[in-house]
Amino acid sequence: MLETAALAAGMSWASGFRLYLAVLAAGVLARLGWLELPPGLQPLESWWVIGVAALLAVAEFVADKVPAFDTVWDGIHTFIRIPAGAILAAAAFGQLDPQWVVAAGLIGGTLAGTAHAVKAGTRALINVSPEPFSNWTASFTEDLTATGSLLLAFFVPVLFLVLLAVFLLGSVWLLPKLWRGVRRLHASLRGGARHDAPR
Repeated sequence: MLETAALAAGMSWASGFRLYLAVLAAGVLARLGWLELPPGLQPLESWWVIGVAALLAVAEFVADKVPAFDTVWDGIHTFIRIPAGAILAAAAFGQLDPQWVVAAGLIGGTLAGTAHAVKAGTRALINVSPEPFSNWTASFTEDLTATGSLLLAFFVPVLFLVLLAVFLLGSVWLLPKLWRGVRRLHASLRGGARHDAPR
């Protein structure tokens, strides 16, 4: 149960900012025999799923390195990452009673949503900077974080769950500040647009 919970939580959380990498990593490791997936997630081992996930992971890797476009990408994926996180978590518990499946889906969606909100809010503020290096640094940090957290969730579940709890506590502190920062940025952009509008 602990290993399944860590796997479900890890994939859901990583889905919040690197969905396709999470699917790809689980599928490839399971295909190689290094990871045993619960029955509900075994379709990820399909070569078709692995191939599509690989293509989308490469597309996301590139899109996430382009300032401003990464924010558009995040906006679109608000409607993809969070439901996907819920589905992956529910599928991980698919062999258990329905109440566990529903609870897992709700928790998985919350984890994906929290990770997505932190990522999208942080990147929106970083994109105000005209130079691309801070954006690239943030993006590569997210790549490494997603990879490392997935490996921990798969192979060192207790450590991953402890670190996830730390992240969630930090998010409670950080998200209100990101929200206020994004609102101020939006207000300043609207004010600048009105000031520049022809009269």
